[in-house]
Amino acid sequence: MKKILGISAFYHDSAAALIIGGKIIAAAQEERFTRMKHTSVFPTNSIRYCLEESGLKIEELDAIVFYDKPLLKFERLLETYYAFAPKGIKSFIKAIPVWLDEKIFLKKLIYDGLKEIGNYDKKKIRFLFPEHHLSHAASAFYPSPFNNAAILTIDGVGEWSTASIGLGQDNKISFYKELNFPHSVGLLYSAFTYYLGFTVNSGEYKLMGLAPYGNPESEQTKSFIDIIKKDLVDIKNDGSVWLNQNYFNYATGLRMVKERKWKALFGFPRRDAEQELEQRHCNLAYAIQNVTEEIVLKMANEAKRITGSENICLAGGVALNCVANGKLLKEGIFKNIYIQPAAGDAGGSLGAALAASYMYFEEERQVNGKDQMCGSYLGPEYSEKEITLMNKMVKAAFKKYECFNDLTKDIAAKVAEGNVVGWFQGRMEFGPRALGNRSIIGDARNPDMQKKLNLKIKYREGFRPFAPSVLNEDTQEYFDLETESPYMLIVAPVKQSRRTSLPNNYHNLPFWEKLYCKRSDIQSITHLDFSARIQTVHKETNPRYWELINAFKQQSGYGLVVNTSFNVRGEPIVCTPHDAYRCFMSTEMDYLVINDFVYCKTEQPDWQNKEKWIVKFKMD
Repeated sequence: MKKILGISAFYHDSAAALIIGGKIIAAAQEERFTRMKHTSVFPTNSIRYCLEESGLKIEELDAIVFYDKPLLKFERLLETYYAFAPKGIKSFIKAIPVWLDEKIFLKKLIYDGLKEIGNYDKKKIRFLFPEHHLSHAASAFYPSPFNNAAILTIDGVGEWSTASIGLGQDNKISFYKELNFPHSVGLLYSAFTYYLGFTVNSGEYKLMGLAPYGNPESEQTKSFIDIIKKDLVDIKNDGSVWLNQNYFNYATGLRMVKERKWKALFGFPRRDAEQELEQRHCNLAYAIQNVTEEIVLKMANEAKRITGSENICLAGGVALNCVANGKLLKEGIFKNIYIQPAAGDAGGSLGAALAASYMYFEEERQVNGKDQMCGSYLGPEYSEKEITLMNKMVKAAFKKYECFNDLTKDIAAKVAEGNVVGWFQGRMEFGPRALGNRSIIGDARNPDMQKKLNLKIKYREGFRPFAPSVLNEDTQEYFDLETESPYMLIVAPVKQSRRTSLPNNYHNLPFWEKLYCKRSDIQSITHLDFSARIQTVHKETNPRYWELINAFKQQSGYGLVVNTSFNVRGEPIVCTPHDAYRCFMSTEMDYLVINDFVYCKTEQPDWQNKEKWIVKFKMD
């Protein structure tokens, strides 16, 4: 049984994961410990946690695996600048010293980072460097419940590859097709993220959330789709794309797009980050989302044609586009779909370790028809002693429950009354979604809950949607979804029977009037196009969260709640009890639950002094 540590670092979303004999023991993102969102630093804290969770020392590891090949990435950088020369000299001068000083000597950086964790003998360390898209593919296929599956990875760029089609068979992965830089679906989507005023590599989900506000029937929206497909991207039948570099600047420049040319194309300038959103921004978001879905479906069809498999596994940043995932499911191209919950670069740490286990060490893979991600609850958990010490430090007022059923009944009643609850339980989630262990919850029936959560709790843009956590067995009472969605990675329609008729002029209403139109009896999780990003909650995977939602069902008749991540805008999801208490005190959350401890806001010392607890995070 090989003991393997996987690492992703130095670009964005640093993370570490540890496996033993192919079993996932621990995984965590460095941002949760440093409180710096999407941090690229060496994941010292994540590695230390993984080693503590496994009881291992560095010298006991059979391999340390980095999630890509830095020299191959450096080769791409040099060849790209050479191909575009003399363009991009400013970017070249900025980038090359960093590479020469740091990233070329990556092994030394890793050695130095490990020294901060503990002493070890260099001679006993085996380093491996799989390619970036192999790490993505392995992160999706090996934890999946399939012996055989097509594998589709799509992101911005790894070394050269920006997308790949492969086949997983038992403990082997083979690649059949790759799309190479500078032609990239991920970079195309990120270019629109940038143009619409959001932050690249973190704001793509905002773009996806904005898209349903676009008017699909308007001539402007149809024109935008035509412009994208005519001037920016040539989409081939197999899903491969060719991006017209006359309009993009990411290959050698310091920005994503050539803004003057885009302004001429779309008729308006790049939106500033805090500028008010207008209908044209929504229509453009709808257009690129529509084009992206078309590309993903064509890639999936090609994967089916090449592999003939009934199953598909997805990873890479674009696999977090849950709307596209929902369309793929609806098309029925594959019988079964599995998506790695940490589909971005953080998940590359896990994939790198799994690739080493099965392809380098050739360990036998045991498949029992079940997902091996443990619900993605792979991060640290905290004991009663640690919570008690936190309580003493902040002088918290709390009630400790001896019976968990009593706690869930009381908290369910608070939610039904319209209160917002911070819910902190067990092991922290790995990946970008809060799945019931580091969540903020509310009543999905409450028509004001979306507005309250966005403006008074999360302090973020009011248009941002929220997801439902629904009892798995009750899913089809609310949604047209016949499969499980434990990782909140599939969007599906709200059932017709739950919808409210919209006014005849709905698509012509102003932006904010659309948002507050009554759409269903579960208003706060129903998006403008009657869809929802669903998390199915399973009793065997997360019994405590299931019990809470079930208690809410007993009282309200509804087996679902609103679930959003436990953080404010710009902040990573909370990790420790102190993180949770500080976030609770700095917002207008009403109650906080940490394991068996319950905190009421108005009973806390100096509870009206939010400023005391606020930490300023860089806006994302």
